[in-house]
Order: sequence, then structure tokens, then C-alpha cells
Amino acid sequence: MDGLARPLLVSLVTMLVFGVGSARALEAQSRGNRGGAVAQQAVTLSAQVKAQIGDFYFSRRAADAQALPPGIRRRLERGKPLPPGIAKKSAPLELSSRLTLPEGSEIVEVGLDVFLVEVATDIIHDVLMDVIR
Repeated sequence: MDGLARPLLVSLVTMLVFGVGSARALEAQSRGNRGGAVAQQAVTLSAQVKAQIGDFYFSRRAADAQALPPGIRRRLERGKPLPPGIAKKSAPLELSSRLTLPEGSEIVEVGLDVFLVEVATDIIHDVLMDVIR
């Protein structure tokens, strides 16, 4: 195999066995990034979008919203995926149709909080705490 084919084959096999994240980390290491971290572009909500979300939920009271247990809530932070099986709801169409979101992202409700998550991976990019009341 030539010098380029072997790392690509190793990355492909790693991706199939361990998932995409591991293959990306392996690829970053092979390029000289020994920490294995892949640089990700920061994706956040603008102040204007945050204000729109806050105004929407302020004017619309949710009777069935309940706070998450503190142990679960602490695990929900930027850069981490939503835990599997967590009760999440997509934002109401009335809200999401008004917002300009980064491509590949969506707004979800979890407990009393609103998250900007990546659709493909459920990785949390931004958090608005205690918005739903």
C-alpha cells in the first residue's frame, strides 16, 4: 500500500468499528495533533435568537414542564451529547419557524431548559437554562 492508502484504510476500519468520532481522533493524531482533539467550530445562538426564545417561552406557559434531577442536569453541558433515553422534545414549530439556526442544528426542550443540538450527533452547542416555565 502506498503512504496515503494505509491511513485512510485504518481510519475507515476504525470508523466502522468504533464510530465516526474515533476515526476523526485517529485521523487528527496521524496528522500530528497528538492530543487527538479535532478542532470544532463554535456554534452558538446569537443574542437576538436567545431573546426570541426567551420571549416565546415567557409568553407561553408550559403546565407540564418539570425540572430535571440535579444529577442529570449537571451532565448536560456544551460539547457533550445528550444522554441516551433523555426525555427531549423538539421546539414548537411556531418557535422554530421564526429562528435562524446554524445548519444541521435544532432546538430541543429538556426539562425547563432549551438546547441547541447538532441533529446528527445530539451534541449540545448552546444552553438556555430555566427558560420554560
